[in-house]
Order: sequence, then C-alpha cells, then structure tokens
Amino acid sequence: MSRKKSAKGKVGANSPSKSPSGKSSGKITKSYPGIAPLNGVVHPSRPPISNSSEFYDIAFKVMLVGDSGVGKTCLLVRFKDGAFLAGSFISTVGIDFRNKVMNIDGVKVKLQIWDTAGQERFRSVTHAYYRDAHALLLLYDVTNRASFNNVQAWLSEIHEYAQQDVVLMLLGNKADSTHERVVKREDGEKLAKEFGVPFMETSARSGLNVELAFTAVARELKHRSMKDPSETFKLQEYVNKEMRGAGCC
Repeated sequence: MSRKKSAKGKVGANSPSKSPSGKSSGKITKSYPGIAPLNGVVHPSRPPISNSSEFYDIAFKVMLVGDSGVGKTCLLVRFKDGAFLAGSFISTVGIDFRNKVMNIDGVKVKLQIWDTAGQERFRSVTHAYYRDAHALLLLYDVTNRASFNNVQAWLSEIHEYAQQDVVLMLLGNKADSTHERVVKREDGEKLAKEFGVPFMETSARSGLNVELAFTAVARELKHRSMKDPSETFKLQEYVNKEMRGAGCC
C-alpha cells in the first residue's frame, strides 16, 4: 500500500495538536547550536506549555497505538509518573496526551506522548493524528494472541496514514505475566525482523524497558535533528546494548 506524503512545514499547521490553553506551540525564533529543525519543532528555550515546569530545546510528537487493552495507558503512566494503574479502569476514549522532558546528551527533548483508543469505533479519530507524529510505539499484549495477530493490520494503517520517515518501534507489553503468556519473545522478534522495525518487550507493571523504549525513541529523533552527519546512531543496536548492560533477557 502506498504511503501518503505529509505536508511540509511546521508541525501543528492544520493539526489538532495544541497546548491546554488552546494556543499553538509557536514559531521558531532562533536556531539551537547543533540541531536542525525536524518538521519545524525546534523550540529553543521554550517555556513549558503543559504541567511540566521544565524548559525544552526540541519537541516531538510520539503516539502509542495498538489494540484496546494492550496497556498503552499503563505504559504512558509508568513512564510519565513512575506509577502503575492497578485494577480495572476505563478504556481511553478517543485520544489523550501527556508531556515529558528528557535530557538527552545535554539537549532538553520534550516528548508529547499521545495515548490513542484501540477500539475500532475510534479508529478514524486516531487516523487524523498519524500525519504529524514523529514516532509511533506499536504495542501488543504477550498474553493476548489476537493483539499480536493484529500487528500487521496496524502496520498497514501506519504505512497508509503516517509520515514516510516516522520512527517506529514494536513493543510486546505485559512481559511480567509469565504464566499467562501466549506469545513468545521469539515470535515478536521474528515479526519485527520481517517488517524491519526495532523490537523489545516491556512491562508497565514492573517498569521493564519502559524508560528505555522512550529514551531510545528520543535519541533517534534527536539524532535525526543533528546537523553533524558524521554522528551515527542505530536504534536497535542501542536497545540491544542497553538491555545487555542491564542484564535483561
């Protein structure tokens, strides 16, 4: 399926992405040393536009996608607040987002992370947000074979609606549920290799690889914005190295 090319220019133009005050994120006023604009989202020393009290140098939009119930909201809350949503809770209706600023090699990188509803009736709403997303984290539940089988359908949607150069990572969530697991890690690795996307398993409950997933994406996006072409960064190699260093898997 052919992919649509996204419109040139700054992110936010003809886009529903706004600050809580209803104002757009603004224009670039000056350049930041060593960083080139990526779709117009470099904001040197920008003041916060959310609850975050931190300033940032560059901002990116990240989306969490996947079937309903795979743990997208739990993953976001674990990353943003370091907490786990225990017990039952209401599924995400439509779309929601949270901000977090990370320090990547001295550069303040803000991730605006969008949590999408996985239900079919909200799919058209989700499609509208694909076009200006810089990164997509596609989740499946290792205890739910159907969510894994639906990964290919999600990838087809991504290829149809997202930017051609969007950063994509496949996450097998709920890896802590060893007794309920029905999707082997090897199955996830094989599927990711087939589609040429980075892969790791995560757990919102235990925090396994949650920080690493977002850090890896932030590093990849920051790398793409650097003016220095001599610097190399490979997302999957970084992930593998970090997991080995942490004694994971």
